[in-house]
Amino acid sequence: MRISSKSDSAVRACVELAARHEAGTPFIKATTVAEAQDISLSFVLVILNELKQAGLVESRRGSDGGYRLVAPPDRIVVADVVRAIDGPLANVAGSHVEDVEYGGAAGSVRDLWVALRAAIRSVLDEVTLHDLAAGRIPPQVAALIRDDDAWRTRPNRRAAGSVLGRSAPPAKE
Repeated sequence: MRISSKSDSAVRACVELAARHEAGTPFIKATTVAEAQDISLSFVLVILNELKQAGLVESRRGSDGGYRLVAPPDRIVVADVVRAIDGPLANVAGSHVEDVEYGGAAGSVRDLWVALRAAIRSVLDEVTLHDLAAGRIPPQVAALIRDDDAWRTRPNRRAAGSVLGRSAPPAKE
């Protein structure tokens, strides 16, 4: 899964709104969110508008106005925010993964994409904005990051020289 800059910023903005919600602050200015998360104000405004259109935040004008979550932070999962910004968690060239069809030997690739979406959901549908604002991750998700390998980016195997146990082709000079 590629996490877009927009989704990353939207999740961070929502966690900021969640933290302020739980502290009893009714509406938060976009400038406060932008400064707290070191995101440009113009980008935060675009994000908050998209989240408003999706029904996750609401706004109020005036000196005591700003933005707030429409539901308690423990009822909004990270997947809601990502879907509001980038659409479905997994798709293939704009199609839902369950709608693609492949012929021949690639027939099972659709099943792979559906399984990938299920794996993504098993994380993003389990973590709420409340969890993140409180600085914790649910146990089943936290278990995934206990493995040291989870913290390492794996290089492209071909570039790393170990495709199916074979050495990479010699470098051209």
